Amino acid sequence: MRYQGRITTWKDDQGFGFITPNGGGPEIFLHVKALANRIRRPVEQEIVTYEISVNKKGQPRAENVAFVGDRTPIRNSPQKNTFPQIFAVFFLAFIAMAVFTGNLPGFILGLYFGASAIAFLAYAIDKSAAKNDRRRTQESTLHLFALIGGWPGALFAQRMLRHKSKKQSFQVTFWFTVAINCSALGWLFSPSGMKALQTFMGAL
Repeated sequence: MRYQGRITTWKDDQGFGFITPNGGGPEIFLHVKALANRIRRPVEQEIVTYEISVNKKGQPRAENVAFVGDRTPIRNSPQKNTFPQIFAVFFLAFIAMAVFTGNLPGFILGLYFGASAIAFLAYAIDKSAAKNDRRRTQESTLHLFALIGGWPGALFAQRMLRHKSKKQSFQVTFWFTVAINCSALGWLFSPSGMKALQTFMGAL
């Protein structure tokens, strides 16, 4: 049986909120994974229809939630856009070539691969936490991993895990960290950057 209500609370960064049924009654818990339209993000005061299920604690929660008047979208899945992954692969290949030709020390390549692995794992943990209503990883932490060189792994996680790839505010900050990281790497190829790198390597 389907019901109708209004989203009266929505925490987009945590992916959940509450629906107040038409005619009153207890609020119904709504998780982002219960939405029939995953492309569109909910906002407060939107009217939705939904079904009700009960969790392990006997508490009601909304399922198969649809926006009233919303048409079924034609999905252009972001997973079919392979440009971000290709960009990340070519970037890492460029770093590997720079190391092979002696233009960069080997630890730079290790830093990118290590940070990427950590970033991918952090995204996977946060995705699991979102699905199971556990404590989430802060977005600032995910951005920090990208900033220090883990953005290639973060890109793969966003596309493969379908996590944080549609939230516009997150994507703007994410690509800003990518730009900063790439700019810092470009500086290392400049005379002043090379000199600073040589000084650093000599101090090790």
